[in-house]
Amino acid sequence: MARPVASLKEIYPQVEPILTEIKENGDRAIRKYNIKFDEYDGEFLVSEKETKEAIKKLDKSLKKAIEQAYANIYAFHKLQVQKPLKIKTMSGVTCWRKSIAIEKVGLYVPGGTAPLFSTVLMLGVPAQIADCREVVLCSPPRGGTLHPAIVFAAKLTGVHKIFKIGGVQAIGAMAYGTESVPKVYKIFGPGNQYVTAAKQLVSQEDTAIDMPAGPSEVLVWADETANAEFVAADLLSQAEHGTDSQVVLLTNSQLIAEKTQKAIAEQLKKLPRRKIAEKALQNSKIIVVENEQTALDLTNFYAPEHLILALSNADEIAEKIINAGSVFIGNYTPESAGDYASGTNHTLPTNGFARAYSGVSVDSFVKKVTFQKITKKGLQNLAKTIETMATAEELQAHKNAVSIRMKK
Repeated sequence: MARPVASLKEIYPQVEPILTEIKENGDRAIRKYNIKFDEYDGEFLVSEKETKEAIKKLDKSLKKAIEQAYANIYAFHKLQVQKPLKIKTMSGVTCWRKSIAIEKVGLYVPGGTAPLFSTVLMLGVPAQIADCREVVLCSPPRGGTLHPAIVFAAKLTGVHKIFKIGGVQAIGAMAYGTESVPKVYKIFGPGNQYVTAAKQLVSQEDTAIDMPAGPSEVLVWADETANAEFVAADLLSQAEHGTDSQVVLLTNSQLIAEKTQKAIAEQLKKLPRRKIAEKALQNSKIIVVENEQTALDLTNFYAPEHLILALSNADEIAEKIINAGSVFIGNYTPESAGDYASGTNHTLPTNGFARAYSGVSVDSFVKKVTFQKITKKGLQNLAKTIETMATAEELQAHKNAVSIRMKK
């Protein structure tokens, strides 16, 4: 059940020199790598004029679809906002925790092989709800421009600055800051293995990242009641993301396995991104197991980014899932619903990191600061406990901070 990903340690030597150059030379290095990787030698910042022109070009039906997706995503994420709750731990001692927006955040939106404007919504909406002071977006230009839908989604979500910068150079620009690109405190967004490596390297310094998200993946767990055509379509929806994606079918039915293989072959013929999907399928598996417990154990061990439960008892099994980025329950819940418009976030942990990481949420864009207030009476109640513990840890100054107050 290993993923088909190269070791990031093998990629680091290719990425580190680029990041170092950006750190030292700023915009000059950004321009060099924009020319090298994206054949673009223009302005980095998308101007207001460009923004207005891009939005004018946007197809009306696509604009309406983006607005509907925005509304659903906003509604789901808005309820994640937590209000401070004050707790009196003992008489005279009050503690609470407050969510405070990260001031400056950077959003990376892939656009090399496909313009992923849906990712703008997934990152921009929680940043907007959290009320981050400065939101910067970077995406690689295609033919010298960004897709109009990326620009529209960015404006819809309140992004402050949009830059035509992609790949490793985008991560470096946001992490270190250049003459044109503001330095941010945390970087969000998926990308290829080079982008992932760059994010991990800058996170070793002073820039936080959302998670180590790499190539996309899905695991479909299906039984004999599943529709093989649905299953095939779900597997291909992730296989077309990239050649390093992985899709897995887990089933107790040999018949479903065989029907799905045939359905994949038929549907694959009609896909514009067939060559990409074919390479991803070479990394992929159909696994037939004997019983439900084995399937459950394998699923929780694999910890998929996306998990589809095409099962007669899908609701029951969903309660037993402990490791997954996002779970899709039943035959009529395609993974692409979560990718675009149902409301949940599609920026999720991959490569087994769902064992320990959550997907992006409003919480990702805030830090939790704790507060406490102790009255004179409260300190009298707490003093002996603190002094006893500080003495036991041989930290006399800690004890003195209380003892001096008690003498007064």
